Amino acid sequence: MQPLEIFCLQFLLSLVLFALFAKWYLSPWLATKPTRVALALLILPHTFRHIGLTFLTPAGALPTLPMDFAVAAAYGDLLSGLLALLAVVALRGRWTGTLALVWLFNSVGTIDLFNALRQADAVPHFTASWYIPTFLVPLLLVTHAMVFIRLVKANGTRLLPVAPSP
Repeated sequence: MQPLEIFCLQFLLSLVLFALFAKWYLSPWLATKPTRVALALLILPHTFRHIGLTFLTPAGALPTLPMDFAVAAAYGDLLSGLLALLAVVALRGRWTGTLALVWLFNSVGTIDLFNALRQADAVPHFTASWYIPTFLVPLLLVTHAMVFIRLVKANGTRLLPVAPSP
């Protein structure tokens, strides 16, 4: 198999496995949680997106990695991770405007991932960063979808309870 074929197979299998896990176990469990708690838990993995900065390091990719890809992926992930962190803090702190911040994070983060995935020419240049798009990106795509679903379901409902819960 060629590297791009291996990459696509690993990506697809990870996507299917994360989707099944989400459908069978995560979604039913999160359905029992308040919206703000469920959203925070779904967003939490995205707070680690600073790991995408690996694309800018010599150990993370070959020097032949297209810089257009490396810069967009690294800084898109950094921005998405910072927005995710801000969204989680806002959800926990019950800030005004939290719902808009979650929509912003989820939109920016999803666009960033699709932008990176459309650049298949970068695949042969990955080294230690190979696990990011073949393992982490499928997880992030599934949780992005789950956040969008939860946001649509929460539309028109109160995101934050009147009385704080412990």
